[in-house]
Amino acid sequence: MLNASPSPPPALDPGSALFLDVDGTLVGFAAQPEDVRLPPQVREWIARIGERLHGALALVSGRPLDQLDQLFAPLRLPAAGLHGTQLRHAANQAPQTTETAQWLHDLHVQAMRFAHAHPGVRVEAKGQALALHWRNAPAAAQAVEAFARAQLPLLPGVRLQPGNHVVELVSAGHDKGSAVTTLMGMAPFAGRMPVFVGDDLTDEDGFAAATRLGGYGILVGDRSGSRARHRLADVAAMHDWLRAGAA
Repeated sequence: MLNASPSPPPALDPGSALFLDVDGTLVGFAAQPEDVRLPPQVREWIARIGERLHGALALVSGRPLDQLDQLFAPLRLPAAGLHGTQLRHAANQAPQTTETAQWLHDLHVQAMRFAHAHPGVRVEAKGQALALHWRNAPAAAQAVEAFARAQLPLLPGVRLQPGNHVVELVSAGHDKGSAVTTLMGMAPFAGRMPVFVGDDLTDEDGFAAATRLGGYGILVGDRSGSRARHRLADVAAMHDWLRAGAA
């Protein structure tokens, strides 16, 4: 169900399970994903909230798990990476080793040729997904999307995931909603009220899953037609909400 006018979110309930998108939600966007830095105080607030929720706090991101661990180090959290393709239900769970998907090898070569012909387009191979960024080449947006769509008939089991100045080719069997649903069936998330916070089209599946399971979504930013029940204006407002939750 679409929410035409999301309201401000309530204070975080101690009985919640909190799911956090990262880029555009906890941190702003950068020209290159590896240039993003998480403010130390935000890391500290998230750690405190995780303790309040007895560990029922997870990152749900399009980034792979190893990038999330680098960004949040030394904090290590339950997490879903690559839009749910990778899943870690507990902070102490052994690291996942993810081999490069066979379909990605040939696609990566073609994508690099495409990017060479469209200066500013960046190809990011993630092992189990491939992203095409056009933040530095806004005029190439339609060409990027057309290139990505043209690959689908050749890649059974792969789908398109549009995002903020990016389109990704990812496994069709996973999304952020399936990640939330899976984690909610496990300790320490089971039996709690899911709260999913995100900013992008990639987060709509998470909003829908949280709502279906008796919780709600929080949209960060201004975007119409979202399934989120609540809204925060921007990343700074999200930080304020986390700071209040950690107090």
